[in-house]
Amino acid sequence: MIQPEAEWRAHLAEGRFMIQRSRSTGGHVFYPRIVEPGTGADDLQWVEASGKGVVHAVTVVRKKDPADSYNVVLVDLAEGPRLMSRVDGIDVDAVRIGMDVRARIVEGEGKPLLVFVPA
Repeated sequence: MIQPEAEWRAHLAEGRFMIQRSRSTGGHVFYPRIVEPGTGADDLQWVEASGKGVVHAVTVVRKKDPADSYNVVLVDLAEGPRLMSRVDGIDVDAVRIGMDVRARIVEGEGKPLLVFVPA
């Protein structure tokens, strides 16, 4: 059996943003798991995420060279789960709480990464 994190990364490598959903409760789950937190439901299946989200929190990691600075965000997905990522395609100081964002898969550090861009 493939571990949930490895399966999620395999989906990213295929260019697909997938999250888990419980067949019995309908609850969406992220980070990939074996059972749904809170209910213990073990009937999780992979479903395509809408990619829509809203910035819940943001901080900027400042580097000596301002061009190397980057943001770290918590994004509330339309499906319910919250995840940590970054927002690309915008100045690091322009990211705001409440901003609508859309998921994008990019290549970074030799592997596919899930990031967001302004919607």
